[in-house]
Amino acid sequence: MIDFDLVIRNGKVVTAADTSICDVAVINGRIVALGENLGVGREEVDATGLYVLPGGVDAHCHLDQPMGPGVQMADDFESGTRSAACGGTTTVIPFAAQSKGQSLRAAVEDYHRRAENRACIDYSFHMIVSDPSPKVLSEELPALINEGYTSFKIYMTYDDLKLNDRQILETLAVARKEGAMTMIHAENADCIAWLTEALEKAGQTAPRYHADSRPAIVEREATHRAISLAELVDTPVLIVHVSGTQAIEQIHWAQGRGLRVYAETCPQYLFLTAEDLNLDGFEGAKCVCSPPPRDESNQESVWEGLENGTFQVFSSDHAPFRYEDSQGKKAAGEDASFQYIPNGIPGLETRLPLLFSEGVLRGRLDITRFVALTSTNPARIYGLYPRKGSITVGADADMAIWDPNGEWTVKNENLHHDVDYSPYENMKLRGRLKATISRGQTVFRDGVYLGSAGTGEFLPCERPQPARPRGESRGF
Repeated sequence: MIDFDLVIRNGKVVTAADTSICDVAVINGRIVALGENLGVGREEVDATGLYVLPGGVDAHCHLDQPMGPGVQMADDFESGTRSAACGGTTTVIPFAAQSKGQSLRAAVEDYHRRAENRACIDYSFHMIVSDPSPKVLSEELPALINEGYTSFKIYMTYDDLKLNDRQILETLAVARKEGAMTMIHAENADCIAWLTEALEKAGQTAPRYHADSRPAIVEREATHRAISLAELVDTPVLIVHVSGTQAIEQIHWAQGRGLRVYAETCPQYLFLTAEDLNLDGFEGAKCVCSPPPRDESNQESVWEGLENGTFQVFSSDHAPFRYEDSQGKKAAGEDASFQYIPNGIPGLETRLPLLFSEGVLRGRLDITRFVALTSTNPARIYGLYPRKGSITVGADADMAIWDPNGEWTVKNENLHHDVDYSPYENMKLRGRLKATISRGQTVFRDGVYLGSAGTGEFLPCERPQPARPRGESRGF
């Protein structure tokens, strides 16, 4: 007699709170039982000696996002979610980006058209608010929040996206009233413009100078200002892609005062440095992103922030541009100034393997914190928990099965995105993903992609109710 659709047996089942060896049973894409010696499954998986983790929630990635003239992202919803699934991620939250003068609702509707029948795993949308007109703030944004788009991103840099302080305050006020979560890209645009002009006048235009145009103080000042504006309005904010010590200190200070300030970091700030922008010729363009990677001491600060609870979220910030492409990293030509290189690097598929190898298996992160950072916390913060982010009865059967004894080397030819390089090429990693299960269906197993476009569902988000951030090592 068949009792369940799927039973995963004898795995080390991990949540953000604890670890236990047990079976996991699934019916109709939902987890229905955890226990020992559960009944028979139509499909059974022996996970003895393996970790069974919640599927990853990548809460910061860019897929098929409209760009400026002559520039196009490499990954659409099909290739991007395929890559995510092959890296242990079962939910992605990319961005419906408003352009200046565009209706915010029109941006959301356009993004639905881009995603329709293409995703192989489940997805939600953040919004990007770049033109907070009176109509957007009084009508469109509140209505969209009520419809399940409960988080949005604002920028303090990039001419086509940035808001001034008054606009930020007005947008934060809507977030407070409607119960939304605001993500902030914190870099000082005027400082960057001034430094960029000085560098270009000196003939310093190669990719390596991208890092010089965006030093840590530029991120530090904007982070402090973002925190101050949020404190004035009394609304939570999440500072995205934090790169190093100086911004971390500002976040630490705010959390120590009891403010609802959350923080995210990404693989590039653990595994790349500014020296990677100084590769031969134009090769450094492959690692151009903002904020830029810094140095090894800043890497250490990021690791400490992951360990002690300053960071709540670990995302990829996947922003895919091909290198050998006239619409990608070389859109303005190899002789163009660094400021014209499309910003962003690929990372959807390598996000979890990198942190699992270098964090968990090297003893820097407890496995439960790994789960919290990569799945449970983003699901909570963005309103998808408990459907996503944990292995618990009633949750979607989204799981990733990991072999801690596996070893492999990152090779772009073996990855599943549509980007022609990986910044982590030839890194030797410990631990290997064995399988990814999305709502009870295996979409990846032993190196083979088994999913199909269109099986992923769009998920409206609830209003987030995350706990106040806490750093255990700081005693508050």
